[in-house]
Amino acid sequence: MRHTPSPLPIKTMFKKLDTQLKRYEEICALMSEIDVVSDRERYQRLARELASLEDRAKKYREYKKIITEIDDTKGLLEEGPHSAELAEMARKEIGELEKKRDVMESELEEMMLDEDIDSTKDVIMEIRAGTGGKEASLFARDLFRMYSKYAARCGWKIEIMDSHTAEAGGFKEIIFSIKGKGVYKKLKYERGVHRVQRVPITESSGRIHTSAVTIAVLPEAKDVELEINPQDLKIDTYRSSGAGGQHVNVTDSAVRITHIPTGTVVQCQNERSQHKNKTAAMKVLRARILDNLKREQQRKTANDRKNQVGSGDRSEKIRTYNFPDRRVTDHRIGFTIHKLDRVMEGEIDEIIAALIRAERGLKLGHTQRQS
Repeated sequence: MRHTPSPLPIKTMFKKLDTQLKRYEEICALMSEIDVVSDRERYQRLARELASLEDRAKKYREYKKIITEIDDTKGLLEEGPHSAELAEMARKEIGELEKKRDVMESELEEMMLDEDIDSTKDVIMEIRAGTGGKEASLFARDLFRMYSKYAARCGWKIEIMDSHTAEAGGFKEIIFSIKGKGVYKKLKYERGVHRVQRVPITESSGRIHTSAVTIAVLPEAKDVELEINPQDLKIDTYRSSGAGGQHVNVTDSAVRITHIPTGTVVQCQNERSQHKNKTAAMKVLRARILDNLKREQQRKTANDRKNQVGSGDRSEKIRTYNFPDRRVTDHRIGFTIHKLDRVMEGEIDEIIAALIRAERGLKLGHTQRQS
């Protein structure tokens, strides 16, 4: 019995899988070449791409092996004549192989639904205090700590690119990069407004306040993805302010870059070196411009975000952290857990897993309606 047709167009899915398997095998061969091994940056780039393809490539190889076994067994039956016992054994084997094929086809389909062109990229995260004054800046600090702990649990590397502290010790704004396997795939859902409800640390009256923090998650853009004309940039240098020692306050190490065509402005002052600040600012600038371009394209697409959890808009309230009830609620999917203390320690896997399941369900539902 033939399996139920996949929600994804079968020919399209297998065409993509053939291309990805070919690329996977090509990378495997490249990474054994001396000139690639000696080029650290290229080797790491290929290693990340290999890791992103590995699960699908291996599963597809296994799937193709089962298809070959089914065809070979059917070929033996057709060659005949065979004893009734041998023919029955062959038919039974074909039935079992077809069941495996159907299961694996569904697994491959889920893998392809989870695929995201940016899933292998590192990210730049921007956390900004919103409404709530000092309490918002303190919560911005708490969220940075939460993501730092989560990154450590995942084996990712965090690098602060720019930050502006507030009087109470929190952050008005902090921009940082996170590098590692599967970073964007897991953190892309964090974009939006995070709301906190708690008695402010700065007060003793016992009144619960509501404050908000805005988070942006930008896949890091590569030079090949976005060409920026140097003539379109206005670069200013100035003296850094805030913590960092005397050196940062007496040299023009801080950098502000303005992309004139889009009006995008980025500034970095965290490093003592003007060159390092400029490099960091260009990374943020590229990421912001590319992210805006992609979102503009998505708005023009007929399938505008129907397959995604939430709009991804920075102004969308996505989550509430209620300290009195020890409750965290993600409003996009109506998901609540009463483990706020563990969440603030970086244990956010349960929330992310629920968001991944919800988005997968939306994609499946949409493709089924289209089929």
